[in-house]
Amino acid sequence: VQLVESGGGSVQSGGSLRLSCAASGYSTNRSYLAWFRQVPGKEREGVAFIMRYGSTSYADSVKGRFTISQDNAKNTLYLHMNSLKPEDTAMYYCAADRFFGGLEWRGYTYWGQGTQVNVSS
Repeated sequence: VQLVESGGGSVQSGGSLRLSCAASGYSTNRSYLAWFRQVPGKEREGVAFIMRYGSTSYADSVKGRFTISQDNAKNTLYLHMNSLKPEDTAMYYCAADRFFGGLEWRGYTYWGQGTQVNVSS
C-alpha cells in the first residue's frame, strides 16, 4: 500500500492550492480517508475526512475554506484549499483506513509521506 501526496507549494495569503493523494495497492472505495497537517513541535492535526459513503467533516479552522473529495475511479483523494492563511502553513498528510475514521490521527493505518504547504502574508 502506498499513498503519495502532491500539490503542495508556496502561495500568498488568500490563494488556493489543491492537494492530491494517489493510492496504489489500496482501493479508496468504501474506505475512510482523511487529511492531516503538522508543524514542527506540534501534534498532528486533523483537517478533513470523508466517510465511506461520501459524508465529510472538517476542523473548525478550515470550515468553509477547504473541501475534501475523492475520485474512486482514479483512486485519488483531494483537498481543495481556498482563502489560505499563514496559519495553514504545515506539512499535509493523507491517511486511509478500512475501519477507522475521524479527525484523530492515531487510528489510521496507512499514511503518505506528506507535502509541504507554505502560506505567506
